[in-house]
Amino acid sequence: MLDKVVIANRGEIALRILRACHALGIRTVAVHSTVDRNLKHVAMADESVCIGPAPSSESYLNMASIIAAAEVTDAQAIHPGYGFLSENADFAERVEQSGFVFIGPKADTIRLMGDKVEAIRAMKSAGVPCVPGSGGPLGDDVATNIRIAGEIGYPVIVKAAGGGGGRGMRVVHTEAALASAISTTKQEAKAAFGNDMVYMEKFLENPRHVEIQVLADGQGRAIHLGERDCSMQRRHQKVVEEAPAPGISETARAEIGKVCVDACLRIGYRGAGTFEFLYEDGRFYFIEMNTRIQVEHPVTELVTGIDLVREQLLIASGHKLSIKQSDVALKGHAIECRINAEDPDTFMPSPGLVSHFHSPGGPGVRVDSHIYEGYRVPPNYDSMIGKLIVHGADREQAIARMRVALSEMVVDGIKTNVPLQQRILADGGFAQGGQNIHYLEKRLAERKEKALSIL
Repeated sequence: MLDKVVIANRGEIALRILRACHALGIRTVAVHSTVDRNLKHVAMADESVCIGPAPSSESYLNMASIIAAAEVTDAQAIHPGYGFLSENADFAERVEQSGFVFIGPKADTIRLMGDKVEAIRAMKSAGVPCVPGSGGPLGDDVATNIRIAGEIGYPVIVKAAGGGGGRGMRVVHTEAALASAISTTKQEAKAAFGNDMVYMEKFLENPRHVEIQVLADGQGRAIHLGERDCSMQRRHQKVVEEAPAPGISETARAEIGKVCVDACLRIGYRGAGTFEFLYEDGRFYFIEMNTRIQVEHPVTELVTGIDLVREQLLIASGHKLSIKQSDVALKGHAIECRINAEDPDTFMPSPGLVSHFHSPGGPGVRVDSHIYEGYRVPPNYDSMIGKLIVHGADREQAIARMRVALSEMVVDGIKTNVPLQQRILADGGFAQGGQNIHYLEKRLAERKEKALSIL
């Protein structure tokens, strides 16, 4: 077993990793920026190291500082969490070259999955169903690109090969708009990701976002832990997630799960990972693989009873995967609401002092959050301050428990999106289940239009 782990992240995921480490008897090192010295996990860690000022570019994205923190504390491994450097192949490589264990896949695997063009090629070779597309990067020849788009069929979507998180993509409905869309996306991709390579896919107009959680030990064993539905999105960012996905049969789950497991074995995957799909008309279309723990991993934990971060740590310690596919059974239903420090109507960030905090409770209620009364939410990072997760015997009970939990949650001093989450949980379409990725934004647009008409 690993003896000491550096937690190279902040907020709720850093606290989540710390708790999993301590449960296994692993000592922890919390690295933090100057503005984060009062984070809960920093106080709870066995050791802490300040790695730089508030800007993430000078702290949580500073590879040299994080590796130096591992060196001075005699740590054995580094857990990157999600975001920041978690999917940076160069960081994983430098960690391993410095003599530490990177708690995640090998650098080559991260690099492969980080390049969306190469990832799609690899998945096609592994038999994973993919969205019809260009099959490679787009060149500068306008006529060729028009021909490719015509063969795919409009509308198409132009995507940055190095993109992610909903950035670097543009939908094109007509041939006349294609050349300009490609050029603009290339420029944006170069500025945002340092890579102007783009590719083209068929734009599915009403898909759901369904993803498959996998675990693999890199030693010839891999399993899947069912699916999650993450279709409640705003600007390509997930807002509510649930498991299992409404309307997915056991047969369909087993089939797509096996495809993902086989792909893991083919590429020699190690650790926790997620295959993300668009799902439309009963068919799955691969879009990308996240080579890290996901924000929404708790819903899978609640329906399977498997601690995903614990499994990450065991795999990184060299243990073979002890869980067999036959051991995985989905029980009940789980829902996660992301709680953000932002205005629920304008979505403007709302940093500041938390003057009062009350965490909801009761049967089947879990709160993953780093905030506390007197904590000051800094303006420097993502606005998510926690996750509210519930589990019920079925989806109906889970929805009822989430409604109650949201009504109990109190965060005073700053604005949060709790009112938005309450509206979603009260929405008839959400209660029905199986809505597409555009549903939430359409409902938000309707609400805004109604408010303006009243004025």
